[in-house]
Amino acid sequence: MKNVLATLVLTVLTVFTIQAQTITGKWKTIDDETGEAKSIVEITEKNGKYYGKILEILTDKKDAKCDKCPGADKGKPIKGLTIIKGLKKDGSSYTGGTITDPGSGKEYKCAIKLNGTNKLDVRGYVGIQALGRTQTWVRVN
Repeated sequence: MKNVLATLVLTVLTVFTIQAQTITGKWKTIDDETGEAKSIVEITEKNGKYYGKILEILTDKKDAKCDKCPGADKGKPIKGLTIIKGLKKDGSSYTGGTITDPGSGKEYKCAIKLNGTNKLDVRGYVGIQALGRTQTWVRVN
């Protein structure tokens, strides 16, 4: 009985450790200029690529639309919008995809890296990573 209980505890701890080491899950976005919480984004994995969708807007702009977004996203509600598209795991980082700023409608290359277990450094850039800015998002339990 003790062995079964020990195995169960070890399995549960392993699952929590694995989840804490991945970017999948829900994240509170924090504006890098104001420090204000803006939204909740859920990052999911599909066929080896990662996507981030806005689940909730935490500001007074809850019904805002992405009027400046390009292509099929133009005019869509920001809530429900997939803003991170096509990232791939590259060592300890996630790169090769894009992120859309729903406020400006601009699309940037994107790189994401875990910063500890409950913080995520999300970098949007043009050309090379040195030409961009980083936001730190916080995991939502």
